Amino acid sequence: MQSNDARLLLHAVVPTLAIGAVAVAVSGAVAGVTGALGAVVGTVLVLLVMGAGLVVLQKTAKNHPQLFQMMGLLLYTVQILFVAVFLIVFKDTTFFDTKAFAFTLLGATLVWIAAQTRGHMKAKILYVEPDSAEMKKAETAGSPT
Repeated sequence: MQSNDARLLLHAVVPTLAIGAVAVAVSGAVAGVTGALGAVVGTVLVLLVMGAGLVVLQKTAKNHPQLFQMMGLLLYTVQILFVAVFLIVFKDTTFFDTKAFAFTLLGATLVWIAAQTRGHMKAKILYVEPDSAEMKKAETAGSPT
């Protein structure tokens, strides 16, 4: 993973963990231990699903840039399906409070997306590598020797 990829991941993880901590405190105060557990499970699910998605997408962009857009669409579909399966499997659980889980899942996802968007906007990522062979060829073709 390149340093700018790690930076983008970090810029999304930190605010998501912060909102997760707030959700755990609020859910614990409102719904007790099961509420806090629901918030923890929701936060962890968002971190795992969205983090894995970002890592997979960055690896795809590096190794197969021509597949980047298709992979992004496929990845978001798989993420939604994974969360839907998780919701179906745990819809009747008593291990954690499902309302605290759902609100935390929604809030943490929105925070992740906003933080990732902000990170991409602030990142200084070059669209063209200045050291590429094409640039060198263009420079030598234009220089009088």
